[in-house]
Parts: sequence; structure tokens; C-alpha cells
Amino acid sequence: MKIGIVCYPTFGGSGVVATELGMALAEKGHEVHFITYKQPVRLDFISNKIHFHEVFVEEYPLFHFQPYELALSTRIVEEVEKHGLEILHVHYAIPHAYAAYMAKQMLLEKGIQIKVVTTLHGTDITLVGSHPNYKAAVEFSINNSDVVTTVSESLKQDTLRLFSIRKPIHVIYNFIDFKKYPDIDAPECQRNAIAKENERIIIHISNLRPVKRTMDVIAIFNKIQQEIPAKLLIVGEGPDREKMGQLVKELKIENQVLFLGNSTEVNKLLCYSDLFLLPSKTESFGLVALEAMAAKTPVISSNSGGLPEVNVQGVTGFLSNVGNTDEMAENAVSILKDLKTLKQFKQNAFEQAKKFSLNQILPDYLKVYKEVLEDCC
Repeated sequence: MKIGIVCYPTFGGSGVVATELGMALAEKGHEVHFITYKQPVRLDFISNKIHFHEVFVEEYPLFHFQPYELALSTRIVEEVEKHGLEILHVHYAIPHAYAAYMAKQMLLEKGIQIKVVTTLHGTDITLVGSHPNYKAAVEFSINNSDVVTTVSESLKQDTLRLFSIRKPIHVIYNFIDFKKYPDIDAPECQRNAIAKENERIIIHISNLRPVKRTMDVIAIFNKIQQEIPAKLLIVGEGPDREKMGQLVKELKIENQVLFLGNSTEVNKLLCYSDLFLLPSKTESFGLVALEAMAAKTPVISSNSGGLPEVNVQGVTGFLSNVGNTDEMAENAVSILKDLKTLKQFKQNAFEQAKKFSLNQILPDYLKVYKEVLEDCC
């Protein structure tokens, strides 16, 4: 198959999933074309089956905001014509599903048919898509996609609640490529570069936005370190970075908190971590929690959105109500204080993550592609 993938090329979960999916499809022999404004951060050109087409938006003084959707839909048309793409798989309703619909209509006028698969990831539905300024366009784009998928059952129900959807929605979970996660005993997982022998390593990875409740991350860690010697790794960049640093100073725990910025080696950081914190206000799935579990790192999280579909209460970690930092800290200490308990949670997390392996999920997407192509003939 010849597949075009449209996504955000950033460190966020949707971009990561789209990129990993494209690379996996290329390994299976399919021709994959990424169409976006920048090379995806995790894209590895290890195959002649992978292609990247940059979308350029010309500066024009008439426009206060540059019309990315127009440039994207035009570039999609160009690449479909040039390479004979059969399927467009767009990740995120805004603006990708809308641009895909416009491209599809332009192609129809040229006598070319292209099928559109839209995957909804969360923020495009729950925060942005449901806003009155965008709701009608998002609803239209979803209903005019050939196939719609969501990354969790929770997000599917949110979509049905917020929009009038006239077609089935398929749940296809996010996934993990286990080949990219070194064992905790591997040479690259030497934790003594980060912490002392008696210290536990806690980690948080996100785009440091308010929805991630980053102040709660610091509050939880502060309570943990009062009970157990520990270090906190903060991975990512975002609007809350400065406030987090200020709180760390106020609590006088600067020597125990490391801000590492964005990283393309999250798997290596996770392999020597003991606990992952994700107290988010909402998560449609929680891909980063799954990444942690694949690296044998148990999870302390909120119970919002799709997180209960990933993190199993009392088995792979614990879930608490949003904002309940006291309970989250208590649960964290209960995992960390005893080495035998910690090892059991680590193994449980790993076993749960196996259910979301690339080998388990990729066939679901291939089935969707084949069925949508058969419908056109």
C-alpha cells in the first residue's frame, strides 16, 4: 500500500504514534509518505520506503495568521498525484482531517480517489475541537472521513458525547515498539550517573502545560523525598517550566530535581527510573505512561480519561482523583520503600505494557486500511 501520514511533527503523543506507525508500516514493505511542516522528531530514515514532504506556508502581509490548512491540503494533492497514494491517515482532527477533506474534494475533480482515515488523539476533541469556534468544522471533518479511530474507549465516548457522529468509531490503542527499550541491566542504563546507590529515581515527561498539573508533580515529589531519598527528573519543555523551577527553589530541593529539557532518548531515561508521575487533569490515553511501563517503571497517575485503561490500580501503579497529591505521594512511597515490592510493580508494569505492543496493534491498523480500500472498488 501507498500511505500518506499527516501529523504534528512534535514530541507530543500523537506525533510519536504517527511516526512510529509509519516506520513500522515501512518495515512491513508499505510505502509511507509523511506530509507535515517539519520532519517528525522521531522519524528515522532507515528505509527507502519512508519519504518526507515539507509543507511550506508563504508569508503574506494580508494574513494575520498564515493559512496552514490551505498549504497542507495543496501539498497533499501534489503528493497524491505524484506518488499515487491510496490512503491518507491523518492524526488530529484540527487541522488535519479538515485539510484532508479539502484535498479529497480537489482530487475528485481530477478523477482521483483517496481514502481518509482519521485518528483522534484527545486534545483535538476534548479541549480544542469542542470549542464553539471549531466544533462545526471538526464534526463535519469527522463525519466525512472514511474511517474514524480513537486511541481509547474513553476518548471514543467523549467524542460521541461532544459531537453528533454519524459513523462507527473504532478504538485502536496506542502502542509501544519494545525493540527500542533497553533492559534495565543494559550498559546504557547505568543509574549511578543520576543518583546515589540509596536514592530512588522519579521521572515526569510532558510538554509541561497546565493540563499536566506540573505543580502537582513537584508537590508529590516533595512529599516522597521527605520519606525516601530520591531524585526527580523533569523531561520536556513548556509554559510551566519557569514556575516549576521557582517552586523547586521555594521548597529548597534544587539539588534533587534535574530539568533535562526535550529528549529523543526517553527510552534510555526511563530504563533507570523507579517511578513515573502523571497527575494530569486529563489524558485521552497516556502514551508516556505506557512508555514508562514498557521500561519496567510503575506509574502514579490521576484516574482521568483513558489512564485507567492503561494503568491498573494496585498492579502497575496507582490511580487517584485529580489533585489528590497526598494520596499519590502515599501510594508512591508504598511502592518505593521496599525493594521487593518495587521489583514486583516493575514486572507487573512490563507485563501490562506487552498488551499494547506494536505487534499487537499494527494488525488493527492494517485491517482498517485493507477494508477501506476494498470499499472503494
